[in-house]
Amino acid sequence: MAGAHPRWRVAKKILTWLFLLAVAVLLVLYARKVDWQEVWQVVRSYNRIVLLSAVALVIVSYVLYGCYDLLGRAYCGHKLAKRQVMLVSCICYAFNLTLSTWVGGIGMRYRLYSRLGLPGATITRLFSLSIATNWLGYVLLGGIIFSIGVVELPAHWYISDGTLRLIGGALLLMIAVYLWGCAFARRRHLTIKGQKLVLPSWRFALLQMAISSANWMAMGAIIWLLLGKEVDYFFVLGVLLVSSIAGVIVHIPAGIGVLEAVFIALLAGEHTTQGKIIAALLAYRMLYFFIPLALATVGYLWLEGRAKKLKAKNEKVMAKS
Repeated sequence: MAGAHPRWRVAKKILTWLFLLAVAVLLVLYARKVDWQEVWQVVRSYNRIVLLSAVALVIVSYVLYGCYDLLGRAYCGHKLAKRQVMLVSCICYAFNLTLSTWVGGIGMRYRLYSRLGLPGATITRLFSLSIATNWLGYVLLGGIIFSIGVVELPAHWYISDGTLRLIGGALLLMIAVYLWGCAFARRRHLTIKGQKLVLPSWRFALLQMAISSANWMAMGAIIWLLLGKEVDYFFVLGVLLVSSIAGVIVHIPAGIGVLEAVFIALLAGEHTTQGKIIAALLAYRMLYFFIPLALATVGYLWLEGRAKKLKAKNEKVMAKS
């Protein structure tokens, strides 16, 4: 066993460098798909008020997403500093949006939280709650918007407006079942592959829905602003929800092409041009994906460099509590 320890340390270093290399390769491959000149021209065409308002909403959205892991902190009872939790959550969100859930949502979360001193079981619970929180807001908003017929689908689409309304009703039923379970279920825990997941209280569930819904609504508001407020806000939000689930199904990093295709198809009958739609979505990608990703890369490297000191500090705090 004495000889295994140094070998394991060498293996960890090799795995760390492989992980960093994989992230770097993915970033390069993603960046090559983007027409940066076109993106820059589009952003320059917007007036200052619109851009500043959109940037403010981007910041609001990332802070709201960071609150997912703050909810996870309360849910798991771990003692990492709130600012560390927010930083890790926002970094992972930027990578998640661009390079998929496996890289940002799972791989980077496990990497950073474990470096800061959290055990694997706690990280799994954090990740599970974050995913649940994100989709609870989606399900609630999608249920309302789809069931009342805000989004009208083109005739050639795979599903009809009636089917979309039924889907909306089913989503609202899921919300009702979740809230009922949180409020009245007698058996409040579920064990999956050795991990114990506990149903939160109904107040906690409402907080999950409120924060997540606000985040999705902030994302919709960014695109609505960039479209010049020419299309009804709730229609834009509904189209964003449709495109988001389409992006998950198609599983292309950052939903490149999927977001644009859905918006162009569903906004075809509205009082806006295809050029404005593409321009708005390019600006949205720049403000919501590219710039946060660049900042998240710097934040990730900073955390990697400070991880040992932060972990030692966290362990002292945990030992006292």
